[in-house]
Amino acid sequence: MKVIRLERWADFVDLTSAQAGWAFRGETSAQWPLVSSLTRRLQTYCDDKSLWPLREERALRIFRRKAHIHLADRSALDDDLRCLALMQHHGAPTRLLDFTKSPYVAAFFALEDATGDAAVYALNTPVLWTATPAFDPTLTRERIDPRVAGNYARYFLGNRWPVLWCGEPSEMDRRLVAQSGLFVVPGVLDEPLERILQHYGRTDELIVKIVLPFAMRAQAMSALYRMNVTNASLFPDLEGLARATAYELEVVWERLIDEYRARQGALDAPAAPQR
Repeated sequence: MKVIRLERWADFVDLTSAQAGWAFRGETSAQWPLVSSLTRRLQTYCDDKSLWPLREERALRIFRRKAHIHLADRSALDDDLRCLALMQHHGAPTRLLDFTKSPYVAAFFALEDATGDAAVYALNTPVLWTATPAFDPTLTRERIDPRVAGNYARYFLGNRWPVLWCGEPSEMDRRLVAQSGLFVVPGVLDEPLERILQHYGRTDELIVKIVLPFAMRAQAMSALYRMNVTNASLFPDLEGLARATAYELEVVWERLIDEYRARQGALDAPAAPQR
């Protein structure tokens, strides 16, 4: 995997503008491997990899059996990708990896809570749209499409095929629309994304890791704020608005600072002597 370390926000803008049609994912730490939340959970608490398919299948079954209680329309539970997206949206570990068509949205998610070097991964989806794995060229994107009934169990749930599918569910929620989001679905859980892509045997650059140093954060977050890339816009609900106040703590205009200091100075001034 090609790794590019940038020093200026303008360099990120220039680089990603040349990656038209690619998909992007932000990671708060440049040291983290590119794996799903389900992989992280299973690696931490479930040592026996042979049982991972059983555990994932059970979690999906239990969610479907109970989620209808909280839904006005249960149709999403009958569609594998929509059901997984619903689970992911509400905090369940799944094999879906959130990507976005916007490099700026990815940069926001990478830098918002960063305390060190962050990373944005750029995925060459225009090439992957037609690419097939070298070990079986018949495994096209259309053939393994998890939106087709039965395909998720056939090509993904068994954790046997090192393939990758990327795209959107048949119906999208408000957050996915606001974030220009799409999902990457890996066929195996015990390999990071870049290793799965090696099975495709392409000479094209399929994935690029863009390292964003912490020193860039203030400049980048300020630019993203002016572009209205904030939690309030990316999560168009009360939770998103509340989360957005975290960055508002960092943003104070000079005029407000001057006014605040003037008020404090007036409060601290000694009282006029009594006559």
